[in-house]
Amino acid sequence: MKQIRSKVAGLDIHRDSVVAACRVQDPEGSVSVTKKSFATTHKGLVELSIFMTDHSVTTVAMEATGVYWKPVYYSLEGLFEELWLCNAQHVKNVPGRKTDLSDAEWLADVASHGMVRPSLVPPPEIRELRELTRYRKTQVDARAKEIQRLEKVLQDAGIKLTSVASAVWSMSSRQIIEALIEGERDSKVLAQMAKGTMRKKISRLEEALESRFGSHHAFLCKMIISNIDHMDQTIAGLTGEIAKLLVPFEQAVTTLCSITGISQTTAQVIVAETGADMSKFPTSGHLCAWAGVAPASYESAGKHRPAGTRHGSPWLRRTLIEAARAASRSKGSFFFAQYSRIAKRRGPNKAAVAVAHSILDVTWHLLSTNTTYKDPGAQYFERFNNPDYEAKRLKRRIEALGYSVTMTEQVA
Repeated sequence: MKQIRSKVAGLDIHRDSVVAACRVQDPEGSVSVTKKSFATTHKGLVELSIFMTDHSVTTVAMEATGVYWKPVYYSLEGLFEELWLCNAQHVKNVPGRKTDLSDAEWLADVASHGMVRPSLVPPPEIRELRELTRYRKTQVDARAKEIQRLEKVLQDAGIKLTSVASAVWSMSSRQIIEALIEGERDSKVLAQMAKGTMRKKISRLEEALESRFGSHHAFLCKMIISNIDHMDQTIAGLTGEIAKLLVPFEQAVTTLCSITGISQTTAQVIVAETGADMSKFPTSGHLCAWAGVAPASYESAGKHRPAGTRHGSPWLRRTLIEAARAASRSKGSFFFAQYSRIAKRRGPNKAAVAVAHSILDVTWHLLSTNTTYKDPGAQYFERFNNPDYEAKRLKRRIEALGYSVTMTEQVA
């Protein structure tokens, strides 16, 4: 196989050490490989960069191994012509040669022959934003779990609050729970604390609040509420910091918010995960495949079989699925019609992935052209229907109900 690059270094990265293999080809065509191990401390990484510079390395390739690649990559960023982060699944070594030194040499070999492609690593400002949005998401998830724990404690005490209220955590519910913690047990007194539309259900609420709420229930509820309040503060602080970092991307966020189903928070996550720079993706299909909402393909012996969706960015994929489900509830929109058509045939989950794919496809085009989204409407798909076929299909359905139908074509 033809060698494309003549001065390549492969790095096999671990928590405490990194093994470097410098593969250099001289003008006569002979190849020399020099290997050495370094610590992953700041001092060790400086020695690593000097080692590769002394060998005139122009391309550095490393595997994406957990989070251990980050300090190595960031310390080498900008020091070499090409710095590649490679998918570990794409650079598996052949059986029988599994050592750290041979792994580094193998990585240098495949990179020099162009047998591997680098992964997308966003610039520092996007990486900072991404860290904040991802941590905010973990806090939102943890908050939801705390609310679920609160519901379990109430159910254990025999309080059927969610049988009456739409959610266990609301202004009315909180006031009732805090009164229970303080020692109030009279269900009639507790029911009178309801606010807004819940006051219409006071009689049912009185019955639901008759319980055996004990001191240990009060202690657990107090701890859970304290955790929820702390998480609310954390989420608010993260949201404020994210807003500061998003100032240069305000136009992109505004553009994304014009898409049906995308909220301010969702738009922030999309910007953080993609960098809002669509030039990194040649087509919208590349972006959808990278995000994991594009169908994979499998072909063998000329036969194709379904392979599900591609593996991609889990943070972006999850956000897009949530946006797709929100868009599917927006009646009269294009995404509502698309979801409804697919859900009938293939189920709600596949319909949600299909809508997520469409949302990301729209995202790529809007950010590439700097335009605002205009919804085609729920009638978009009807223009592709054959009128004669639709008339015959509806005739068959009406006749199946026991009616006779006479069709006369209307003159335009």
